[in-house]
Amino acid sequence: MNAPQTFGEGSVKIARVFDASRALVWQAWADPKMLAQWFGPRGFTSSVPQWDLRGGGALRIVMHGPDGNDYPMKGVFTEVKTPERLVFTNIALDNDGNHLLEGETTVALRESGGKTTMVLASHAVGRVPMAPQMLAAWRQAGPRASTRWASCWPEAWLQQQPRNPAQHQRDHP
Repeated sequence: MNAPQTFGEGSVKIARVFDASRALVWQAWADPKMLAQWFGPRGFTSSVPQWDLRGGGALRIVMHGPDGNDYPMKGVFTEVKTPERLVFTNIALDNDGNHLLEGETTVALRESGGKTTMVLASHAVGRVPMAPQMLAAWRQAGPRASTRWASCWPEAWLQQQPRNPAQHQRDHP
């Protein structure tokens, strides 16, 4: 069998400190309802039709762009270590389900002094001829990552969440 053709690759690393417990930041990743509230670039909304948070579990997120187009992705969780590490494959799809980009994302959380440092690292390989332009735009986000991340996951949103994730789960079953 022939290996899939590659049209470039790229990596992004984002480090961010949140004034929130690690349990709360983890919950923002673990709860698909919470994830849908912040996931995606500025101006986008997201839906999370599938989020089976366990090793081997599937995920599916659809980002809804301000241009009216949907940008689906799918993947599989390869490592889930509550509440400190999450690793999953991420595959950007076109509307026919063809792979545009294939990659892996790691989210690591470390708490110190009541604040949580999140390091997100992602690497992707392009699978279509337009991938180099997609990857170039993706890599350009790197230097502005903390600003862009703040815009899609604002501190104000975290401050509105209960400080105790168990309380959130009781209030939002």
